[in-house]
Amino acid sequence: MSWKLHNFFRSSTSTRLRAALNLKGLPYEYVPYVLRAGETRTPDYLAMNPAGLVPTLEIGEGQYLTQSLAIIEWLEETHPEPALLPADALGRARVRSLAYMIACEIHPLNNLRVLQHLGAAFGADEAGQKAWFTHWVTETFTALETALASSAQTGRYCHGDTPGLADLCLYAQVWNNKRFEISLEPWPTIARIHAALHELEAFSKAAPPNQPDAA
Repeated sequence: MSWKLHNFFRSSTSTRLRAALNLKGLPYEYVPYVLRAGETRTPDYLAMNPAGLVPTLEIGEGQYLTQSLAIIEWLEETHPEPALLPADALGRARVRSLAYMIACEIHPLNNLRVLQHLGAAFGADEAGQKAWFTHWVTETFTALETALASSAQTGRYCHGDTPGLADLCLYAQVWNNKRFEISLEPWPTIARIHAALHELEAFSKAAPPNQPDAA
């Protein structure tokens, strides 16, 4: 097996996929891109991923998987151990709900192309972009904190004592927040879980500062 992960060190979607691959012990070749330089808008990259986004997982000649959550679900189906989702249907629904709060409510509003559009189309300077980013993180992290802190199903990690899909998203988003110096102080449960995840090599190895293209 010789997979290539086309990604960007600071991308939260790339971070969550790196951690998933690490957790499952699946090796890959790291292929970096500079988003601001337009390296994912070239004809060669668009032939792999027409959206021009990261990550893209190349699993064979002409075989490309896109969208981090879809890739992670594929990994779960094809390499089920260790599991990233609980065995019971209610547990899977809870974990997906927690993951989607981050992946569907924060990330689409706060990714790089949205921030760039805010600047180009509406004149939002760095302070304005930070305010936008912080607002949407706060909206969802406050609800996520309540969901985690109030549930007996929350353990060392988001769901029990085994890291899974929701933890992949949480860990990556907290690293993304660091770009705008967003403190975790208002969300102690999230902070505790993130710290516990960072103690795991699969997660710490996936962290943005530990990638070969980190600058």
